[in-house]
Amino acid sequence: MATIIQWYPGHMAKAFRLMRENLKYVDIVLELVDARIPMASRNPELDDVLGDKPRLLVLTKTDLADPDRTKAWVRYFRSKGMAVVALDSRDRKTPQIITKAAREVLADKWAALAEKGVKDKAIRALVAGIPNVGKSTLLNHLVMKNVAITGDRPGVTKKLQWLKTPTNLELLDTPGVLWPKFEDQRVGQHLAMTGAIKDQLINLDDIALVTLKFMRDYNPQSIIERYHLPSNAWETMTDVEVLLAITAKLGFKEDYDRASERLLIDLRRGKLGTYTVEMPSDNIGLVVDGDDNN
Repeated sequence: MATIIQWYPGHMAKAFRLMRENLKYVDIVLELVDARIPMASRNPELDDVLGDKPRLLVLTKTDLADPDRTKAWVRYFRSKGMAVVALDSRDRKTPQIITKAAREVLADKWAALAEKGVKDKAIRALVAGIPNVGKSTLLNHLVMKNVAITGDRPGVTKKLQWLKTPTNLELLDTPGVLWPKFEDQRVGQHLAMTGAIKDQLINLDDIALVTLKFMRDYNPQSIIERYHLPSNAWETMTDVEVLLAITAKLGFKEDYDRASERLLIDLRRGKLGTYTVEMPSDNIGLVVDGDDNN
């Protein structure tokens, strides 16, 4: 049975309210999504909050994602008429990439302002995204100094703050926001795999087994090499048996919870190679005719 994950702390409801209150002050929204889970990391409630405000979709953490699948996702979003960029936030070209893309989205508005004699106006942008999507890392590299607290756990940013960049952007940082219920439980599983949901709120062994099921098809060799398993492990073992074998190899005896935690940490930090869990054809998060596609 799939693990049911639901999550909606009070500060997230407050974050939605603050977004609505400050939306009138910005020209564009930078919506950040995790390139490893581009659909699961999109908050469906943002559409209601942001309305028709111009938007730039930013795929983050491309250094951890499958590059071919990232290209496929960029093509997909552009086919839907969305402005999108994919980047490693730590790249020195990130400020120029974001600023150029934002100006392209706002080209008509900026041209109209230029006709009225308004030039070199700073772009005011609201930065939104789910927890642990890399907002603080991106902001630090846009501003080119450490102004936002970063961490490899969700919920680091808790309040709104304005930040100015050398490339004439003024950014309103917002806390990471999830939504009340995942209709498609794969969404919750994928968020848990990448660390968007705090580990204390999930059954680590369940998510470890989801990870192993994914890796069995996607990159089985990475598991064998990382944990020194027999070369025929995938042919002779179930996912549960593979997890138990990993537990033994790590010297954790029968503590498979600890092994599950190690497996997820290795996955999130790129120790198992680059990976992208989702493809556009998976229809992650889409409910059709009452079927959650599980």
